[in-house]
Amino acid sequence: MEDKMKNQQEKSRESDTQRWSEVIVNIVLSLLLVVAVALALSVVERVFESRVAAAKTAGVPVWHAFVGLKTAEAAPLKGYEALLVSTSGGNLTMAPGESKTVSVNFLNIGTAEWLSSGSNFVSVYTYEPKYRTSVFADPSWYKINQPALISEAKVAVKGNGTISLKLKAPTTVGTYKETFALAVEDKAWIPGGQFTITIKVAEQTVSSTSVVPSTSSVSSTTTDGYSATVLLKSIKKTLQVKGGEVVTFTAGIKNSGSQTWNARSIKLPEISTASSVSYVDSSWADSKTAIVKNDSPVVPGAMDLITFKFKAPVKKGNYTVKFAMAADNVDVVTGSEIEIPIEVTSDAPEVKDFPVIVEDTISYIEEPVIRVGVLIVDEETEDQVKITCASDFNLKDGNNSLLAEMKAGEEVEAFYKKGKYWFNRGKGLESTSFFIRFEPVVANAICTVTNFDRRISRNAANADNQFRNILEIHYNVPNDRTWLINELPMEYYLRGLGETSDLSNLEFQKALLTAARTYALYHWERATKHASEFFHVDAYADQVYFGYGQEARTPHITEAVEATRGQVVIHGGATAITPYFSRSDGRTRSWNEVWGGRVPWCVSVSTPHDVGKTLWGHGVGMSASEALAMGKEGTDWQTIIKYFYTGIDLVKRWK
Repeated sequence: MEDKMKNQQEKSRESDTQRWSEVIVNIVLSLLLVVAVALALSVVERVFESRVAAAKTAGVPVWHAFVGLKTAEAAPLKGYEALLVSTSGGNLTMAPGESKTVSVNFLNIGTAEWLSSGSNFVSVYTYEPKYRTSVFADPSWYKINQPALISEAKVAVKGNGTISLKLKAPTTVGTYKETFALAVEDKAWIPGGQFTITIKVAEQTVSSTSVVPSTSSVSSTTTDGYSATVLLKSIKKTLQVKGGEVVTFTAGIKNSGSQTWNARSIKLPEISTASSVSYVDSSWADSKTAIVKNDSPVVPGAMDLITFKFKAPVKKGNYTVKFAMAADNVDVVTGSEIEIPIEVTSDAPEVKDFPVIVEDTISYIEEPVIRVGVLIVDEETEDQVKITCASDFNLKDGNNSLLAEMKAGEEVEAFYKKGKYWFNRGKGLESTSFFIRFEPVVANAICTVTNFDRRISRNAANADNQFRNILEIHYNVPNDRTWLINELPMEYYLRGLGETSDLSNLEFQKALLTAARTYALYHWERATKHASEFFHVDAYADQVYFGYGQEARTPHITEAVEATRGQVVIHGGATAITPYFSRSDGRTRSWNEVWGGRVPWCVSVSTPHDVGKTLWGHGVGMSASEALAMGKEGTDWQTIIKYFYTGIDLVKRWK
């Protein structure tokens, strides 16, 4: 009996041992399986993360990465690659609805050059996701998902390219991240061309502890803490260009002071008046300001990369154009001065010899109707114009055929494309083979270009998109561009000039406007300078013209225009050319001294009020600063004119 019980106990122990052995084996196998699965998942995770990262870089959908789908779009195009150098707006703070411009600089590290025109131009698109509609889209954008083209016409390999894009903050406060990427149109995304901007949109607050300056103190502008060092220049040697050629220039300016820069601008150091020599480009904010920047502040020690344009003089010769940076309330930041030596190798095609005899005897004529090139219709207005008038107006073509009768306030959209002029008056697109004119029924009524606003596209103080009388959209073949032309009586044109401040001396204003009237009449009589583009004077390169907005802001200029109505400078029975400039250095220059040849009324005269000052401008004809000083001393405008232009007569040409 006992033996039997022992056998049963031994069998039971063997069974328990076997069961425990099986449990231990199962546990070990389970642990091994878990480890194996974990290792496998780790490998899959790394592969997936790598593919997702590659997909994002290439701009393809993430699900492609999950299934391992390859696309041709993911492969970068050989020859195009970029390196981000700097950005002026990595982190921005903006008020709701506020606009700021961000500049981003890239180094071309590929093997192909970048172009801003042609079928494969380089631009920046919205990204992550690509082609998205951004809440920061600004009306100045090239397209709704394509903010801007590369600023430079051409960026060579190892050269620097700049993207300048304006952002307009949404009304909803919060923190946003906006990603963009460089692309070669119809070819590929550029590797290395992505950048992200973090933007905080917040309401602006005014500190309750602000110090109110004492009314007994004298107001002054301090330059303490404002200094700069020019570190980079895109043009280091004498620039060789053709007359009238547009130059793009980039400067890297370091803040070497102790004050942070907020608003900055590049400008001619003195108030510039139009003359035979002008550097003003159509992109300028005004007649003396090449560019205005109000983007991210530049802290001490940081560098501000600024790109702007200017136009080379139209006459062959050697010149030096000077610019300086203004920051906040400091007109010229010490150390920011930029001098660019220029050799103009040939005259601009439209420049002719100046002295021309128009007629032997002077008699009254009808007040001239002058044609002014006011706007190149390009990407600034999305290659079209939208126009309305304060009175009823007629839409006519170049053959004077009536296309439509419009009511005051109604808007017409017009553009030129592929040999035809297209317009939309609210009835769908219509076309004509001839240029289009917008003619108010009421003479000299005001018309507005509703999709052009200098405050938005040029950071100017005023919209200046209103013009008296007729507007005309006209394409020209030689320069392959479309102009908006303003056709109006001469005296109304003079009212819209931005040649001097409304607060300057009245006698000086009369002298300056008489010289300006003579200059305009000279080109109206010749009708050759801009003949290929169908107008007499350029609103930027000849005399700075802002239109009705300037007229409304400057009642004293209008007073000076009316006081000298029809008065022009005559020499030897012909309208004289009357150059003028900003400031002399103690004397003016003769025509021969600067341009060669002999013009008897343009000889050197002394300018005692300008002694010790720096010459600004070509130096021929009337020095604006000396003329202003003469006017303040009580010299009348006729005497001022006859002092600077020797042996001339003042004649009233129209009533």
